[in-house]
Amino acid sequence: MRIGTIGAGTIAQALARHAIRHGHEVVLSNSRGPASLSSLVADLGPLAAAGTPAQAAAADLVVLAVGWPRIPDAVAGLPPLDGTVVIDATNQFASPPPEPRIADLGDLTGSEYVASLLPGARVVKAFNALYAQYIAPDPRHEAGRQVLFLAGDDAGAKDTVKRLTSQFGFAPVDLGPLREGGRLIQLSGPLSALHVLKQD
Repeated sequence: MRIGTIGAGTIAQALARHAIRHGHEVVLSNSRGPASLSSLVADLGPLAAAGTPAQAAAADLVVLAVGWPRIPDAVAGLPPLDGTVVIDATNQFASPPPEPRIADLGDLTGSEYVASLLPGARVVKAFNALYAQYIAPDPRHEAGRQVLFLAGDDAGAKDTVKRLTSQFGFAPVDLGPLREGGRLIQLSGPLSALHVLKQD
């Protein structure tokens, strides 16, 4: 699979390393341009490349991992995403820690808002509920596999994400649609930052 990232921070890099370790190609992008990613790409190896957000969005699967206030600019001008699976790893921090403030979206969940900016994309909420230090290492532990909560409105898209993340070693748990499931794992939701191991 060819995986693109919109954003190249800690979470995007962690997922890129998992993907490359399992033979997938990765195209990373950020707002500063491909040249700013040259050292990261060199460190990741031959399966990694730097590109523009549009090039990353042309991949088979796209990971959106940018700060909440930057999302509109990050997705503006992307090519049509008709049918593309997009993993939304964002959290609706209007301002980040140490003085966090949660964006007021009214009745919308964070991923419903993101999906509204990506017409045609098949959005799956995942990885936002885990701290990066639990995403980057091998998710297989002596006591079990790191649970990965996910939500989405498209069953096929969720199956794709389940297969990929299971390959990485996570134990995906489907919470249902973006509205109900997304609300459980977004900021202030009962499953946000809940780190659980599934016994096999």
